Amino acid sequence: MAKMQIAYEGNKVLRKKAQEVKVVDHLVGQLLDDMLDTMHANNGIGLAAPQVGISKRIIVIELPDDEDGPIKMINPRIVEKEGSVVGLEGCLSIPNVYGDVERAEKVVVKGLDEKGKPSRIEASGLLARVFQHEVDHLDGVLFTDVATNVRAYSKEELEQAEEEGRYEPALDTV
Repeated sequence: MAKMQIAYEGNKVLRKKAQEVKVVDHLVGQLLDDMLDTMHANNGIGLAAPQVGISKRIIVIELPDDEDGPIKMINPRIVEKEGSVVGLEGCLSIPNVYGDVERAEKVVVKGLDEKGKPSRIEASGLLARVFQHEVDHLDGVLFTDVATNVRAYSKEELEQAEEEGRYEPALDTV
């Protein structure tokens, strides 16, 4: 398992629509594991392959205190959305910058698991937000493209947003 380099804003791979994975093999499995290691090393909760310079439709997610373990998904697509909620987001590829993003409260995501088997996940709350953020990465969309009030926030401003229920501290690590 290896830690990979994070691609930062300005890297062209972040603006490309990622390619669908045609074959799920040991190389894809290794990439998933390496992405998970990279996400953990950067204290992240979500990571898309373009964020490590690879234009493939692959994401990993692991929320704090999630007893079910990490989600590894290939070719994810959001097939249902419900509700709407605005929250403050950040991104590993755009450090120290935040903005308010409107996302669906609930989503249904379909794709393949790490073994290439069909997978369907119903998500709400923080998990739904992270799925939407990561799938946006696969389409070349950064959170700053869909956010308002984009700027650097002070620690005090982030704490206030958390108290108001607009910010989850883990969200600056997606």
